[in-house]
Amino acid sequence: MKEKFIKSVIILLIGGLLTKLLGMLIKIIMSRLIGTEGLGLYMMILPTFSLFIGIGQFGLPTALSKLVAEKKKNNIKLFFSILPITVLINILLIIVIIISAPILATTLLHDGRCLLPLLAIAVVIPFTSLSSICRSYFFGKEQMTPHVISNLVEDIVRLVLMLVGIPFFLPKGLEYAVCFIILSNVISELSSILVLILFLPKNIQIKKQDLIPKKNYMKESLSIGIPNTTGRLLGSIGYFLEPILLTSTLIAAGYSSKYITIEYGILSGYVMPLLLLPSFFTMAISQALLPIVSREYARKNYTSVKRKIKQAISYSLLIGIPITIFFLILPELPLKLIYHTTEGTNYIRFLAPICLFQYIQSPLSYALDAMGKSKDAMVATTIGVITRSTLLVALSLLKIGLWGLIISISINVLVVTAYSINRVKKHLTIYNR
Repeated sequence: MKEKFIKSVIILLIGGLLTKLLGMLIKIIMSRLIGTEGLGLYMMILPTFSLFIGIGQFGLPTALSKLVAEKKKNNIKLFFSILPITVLINILLIIVIIISAPILATTLLHDGRCLLPLLAIAVVIPFTSLSSICRSYFFGKEQMTPHVISNLVEDIVRLVLMLVGIPFFLPKGLEYAVCFIILSNVISELSSILVLILFLPKNIQIKKQDLIPKKNYMKESLSIGIPNTTGRLLGSIGYFLEPILLTSTLIAAGYSSKYITIEYGILSGYVMPLLLLPSFFTMAISQALLPIVSREYARKNYTSVKRKIKQAISYSLLIGIPITIFFLILPELPLKLIYHTTEGTNYIRFLAPICLFQYIQSPLSYALDAMGKSKDAMVATTIGVITRSTLLVALSLLKIGLWGLIISISINVLVVTAYSINRVKKHLTIYNR
């Protein structure tokens, strides 16, 4: 089991590194083609996009991975029991997006150019939901190669689309270029789904009765998915509210809309992607951890669960510590090399030590999900959202620019990490009695 865990981690790390490099290349090309203002506009839309993606998935990919890993159910019937729930949720979301887009663009985001990109989200959501469910099946089977290859194909397709599409749409206006960037996800997610289908067993047989959803499968999936998605939804809501609260409070404090867009673009488009670069390592570790902890927890092998969680946290810190030191010493070097700018160096120096705690949040959260303690993860997220949003409003009114947001982000990370460590430690202590 130890060898399988390490093998899964290595495959996901290699794949994660390649997809992260491609993702960074996509971000570089996008930022250079649409500029700082265009990047700021895209970043204003991104929280809303993330929110609807979280709702559309409804925690069902995690539920499918966990239930497949336990090896107690018919996986084909399980997939077709989850699929109709996903379809129904996505139909409702499309309606909500179409109705709410004008209000979101003009009233909450204070920029009419956000309307078209917001409407584009409605087209993309079903494809991202289906792609996530397909990937989760392979995670549950502890087959990481299909996920890695599908991600690589998806990013390559997106990269090609960026190079061809942005120069075509940019002369029509920034909003059209950003709209295209969002819509490009349709083709890239479709390519990913096709790759995953190719990895299905050749002898797989789908019978008529497999297509009929099973009620107890649906109930069990929802019992896992609802608390999981509630936590993620709260996090997405906080992320969604961030630019709205930031814009409203800073405008009230006397800052211009252009200043907010540019500075928020620097923080969200340059600084945070660099600081969260190690997150693909920790995500790979967490994804490999989920099926193993799910299986061992179902077998009541709690000693093994404790060992694997400790191992995952140790790996995350082993990667995070040297990268944090590098960002503290030479923050301008990656900014210059990747984005051809030095704006945001002070932000990086301040946030780098804080992000070290962020790196271990993912293994802790996945461990709670795998142990069936998604409610604890939900509470952690709730505390974080309340802390971050409250501090953001209060500090922004002090006329300290984007530093109000940066300080609120820092305190949020520390609070959520401390709470998650406490809950995991408590559950593992109980198991060892």
